[in-house]
Amino acid sequence: MTITTTVETAEVKEVQAAVLRFVEWLDRYGETSYDHQSFFASDFGRGAKALYYKKPLLGKLAVAPMIFSEAFVPSARRLFWKPQRFPIADAHYAMGFAFLSQAIGGEQYYLRAVHFLEVLMQTRSHGYSRYCWGYPFHWETRRGTMREGTPLITTVPYAYEAFLQVYQIDGNQKWLDIMQSIAQHALLDYRDFTTSTDASSCSYSPNDDESGVINASAYRAFLLTRAAVDFSQADYKEAADRNLNFVIESQNPDGSWYYSTDGQRDFVDHFHTCFVLKALAKIEALTGNQQCTQAIERGVDYYVKNLFDDEGLPKPFSRRPRLTVYRRELYDYAECINVAVLLKGRFPALDKILSRVITLSGWQKNDGSFRSRQLLLGWDNTPMHRWAQSQLFRSLCFLLYRNAHAHGTVN
Repeated sequence: MTITTTVETAEVKEVQAAVLRFVEWLDRYGETSYDHQSFFASDFGRGAKALYYKKPLLGKLAVAPMIFSEAFVPSARRLFWKPQRFPIADAHYAMGFAFLSQAIGGEQYYLRAVHFLEVLMQTRSHGYSRYCWGYPFHWETRRGTMREGTPLITTVPYAYEAFLQVYQIDGNQKWLDIMQSIAQHALLDYRDFTTSTDASSCSYSPNDDESGVINASAYRAFLLTRAAVDFSQADYKEAADRNLNFVIESQNPDGSWYYSTDGQRDFVDHFHTCFVLKALAKIEALTGNQQCTQAIERGVDYYVKNLFDDEGLPKPFSRRPRLTVYRRELYDYAECINVAVLLKGRFPALDKILSRVITLSGWQKNDGSFRSRQLLLGWDNTPMHRWAQSQLFRSLCFLLYRNAHAHGTVN
C-alpha cells in the first residue's frame, strides 16, 4: 500500500518498514519482558528503596548495586526480578495493532489487537468490581508499598482507549460495556482534592490520601471527557473539568509543568510533559476548550525550547530531580512522536522535530526491537515492553494511521 502524506513519503515508508520489523521481533520474543523497575521489584530491591526514602545517606549505599547495574550492566535485571506481562504495554500493543490494521490493512493486525484486549480482560485488578489495572509487581513509593495490581489512573486510560479503538472498528458491544465499567471506575474509585473554587486534583490510586501529581489529573480529565462524549453522562464531564482546571492552573509562568505540586517533586521531564500535552490536545479536540488551546501553546513553546538537546533530539530533563545515568530515553521518543502527530501542522518547530525524531537513528536493533536507553557509555539493549517498546510501536502506528487518514486511505 502506498501512503502519501505531508511527512515525506520516504520517511513514512521507513517508519512502516521499522514497524513491520518490530512486529516480526515481537512474534519471536513474546509478550513478557523485564522492566525499568525490575531492579527494585524484589523484596530486597524494595527494601533498599524504602531505606533510601527514609534515610537517604544510608539508603544510597543500599541502592548502589541497582543504580550501578542500571548504568553499566543493564542486562543484570535478570538477577533481581523476573519477566512479566504489563497491562499498560498490552493496551499500547492493542492500540498499535488497531492503528496498523487501519493504516495498511491486514486482518491479522486487527485480530492481534483483539488478542491484547482479551489479555487485558484476564489481567484486570482483582478485588475491584469495575475494570481497572495497575502494575504486576509491588511498587515502593515515597509513601510506602503500593501492592501488586493496585489500580493506577496513569494506566487505566490507556486500556479505555484500547477498547475504544477496537470498538470503533468492529462495534462489538462487549468492548463498549467494558469502557463503561472503566469510566465508572475512573469516576468513583479515585479521590478528588479541592485546589481552588473550580479545580480539583485526583489521587494516583484509589488508596492514596495525597494528590498533586499533575499528569495523573491530566489522564483522568481526558478519560472522563472522552467517556462523557461516548456515554453522554454529565457527571463524567463535571469531574473531568475540575481535574482539567487543576492541570491548567498548575502550569508555570514559563509554560512548563512540574511533576507534582507537592513542593518536593518539582522536576520537569520529557515524557511527563508529553503526557500532559497529550491529554490537553485530546480534550481540546473533543471539546474545543480555549483554555486548553492556550495551555498547549504555552506548553509547546516551553517544550521545544527546553526539552531537546543541541542535536535537536529529546533530552530527559530540563529540571532534574537527581543525577541521571543516561543521555536519552526511548520513552521520550515515543511520547514526542505522539504529541507531534496530535498537534501536526500547528507548530512548525514541532513539525521539524517530528521529522528528525522518526528517523530513530541508532535506536532499532538488527533483530527489530528498540534500544531502551542511550547510557552515558553505550546503550541499554534490554527490551522492555513497558519501557518503552510498546509505547514507541503505538506512536509509530499512530503516525501511519494519521497519514493514511489524511489522504483517505484508511482501511
